Amino acid sequence: MTETTGTAVLTGPDADHGRGRPALDLLIWDAPNIDMTLSTVIGARPTAASRPRFDAIAAWFVDAAGDPGAPDAPEVEACVFANIPPVVGSMRGWVEALRGFGYAVFARPKQQPDDDIDQDMLDHIDVRSHSHRLRRLVVFSGDGRNFAEPLEDLARAGTQVVVVAFSEVAGYAIGSELIEFIDIEDVPGAFAAPLDRVRLDALPPDGAWLRPTRSLRDFVSTWSARRNG
Repeated sequence: MTETTGTAVLTGPDADHGRGRPALDLLIWDAPNIDMTLSTVIGARPTAASRPRFDAIAAWFVDAAGDPGAPDAPEVEACVFANIPPVVGSMRGWVEALRGFGYAVFARPKQQPDDDIDQDMLDHIDVRSHSHRLRRLVVFSGDGRNFAEPLEDLARAGTQVVVVAFSEVAGYAIGSELIEFIDIEDVPGAFAAPLDRVRLDALPPDGAWLRPTRSLRDFVSTWSARRNG
């Protein structure tokens, strides 16, 4: 893998070079980004009821791979990348649940505020693009700064690239002519109940009210405190 201006450039599966390699459909889940953007779009800390359902997402991903008995059926692999805080808490149960659903989990300790797993995700995609014929890549992340260029390179090389994220924060995929975009709430069963959000890309014909995410008095109180030093 090489890097250009700080962004990894992946060398995708060339049609000739991919001959003889097993086909693969790969899912990459950027846990820190999805958690952060979920909080942003609902304006609150996610609860168990508002978090994505990994079992339904696994079923959707595998179903799109087609009949496993077909001669050209791809292998399927789903990987969740997570930063693990010093106080693990409920993370252990979450990780074990993911493994039970069939996901591989890459867990990196988060020792500094800027510790991240973006390069680990790009590295794994690069490894799979060389070990397999990467037929379909589904990336759950709204992080265009790190993913836009590498994913478009893979799309040009023949991989079907799908980004699944929240439409409010995934402009890089929505605006791309090479990447297919799906709003995560459009994945069947991804959430147990509709999220408390109004999508600007799916407004009702008569319009919709967008409620504030914090009280007006609370904002003014905080703003005044900062202004008065």
